[in-house]
Amino acid sequence: MSHGIKVPAGNMVFVSGQVARNAQGELVGKGDIFAQTRQTLENLKSVLEAGGATMDDVVKVTVFVTNVVEHYTQIHAARAEYFKSDYPASTMVEVSSLVDPDMLIEIEAIAVV
Repeated sequence: MSHGIKVPAGNMVFVSGQVARNAQGELVGKGDIFAQTRQTLENLKSVLEAGGATMDDVVKVTVFVTNVVEHYTQIHAARAEYFKSDYPASTMVEVSSLVDPDMLIEIEAIAVV
């Protein structure tokens, strides 16, 4: 899990890129985009809660993924478990790789509380 920083910018919480690592720093779901997306969103949820926000407060996400065409459907399915009402404004960017070659996804977010 990465970190989040709450800054004095009104009632906003900015969360840096979250990845599919558990509390022990181990990659969750090697080769499995659905599992990696769920772990990444769990990490995002935890950081938001530490900053006084919830998933419902998220207004913008940027999703970095290693293969948009191959993974889009499963990413969308996992996101539906976490964003129950309106989806936040979203940008999905395909990247050649992430910090760990086995990582498939990274998500950063902005929330307004």
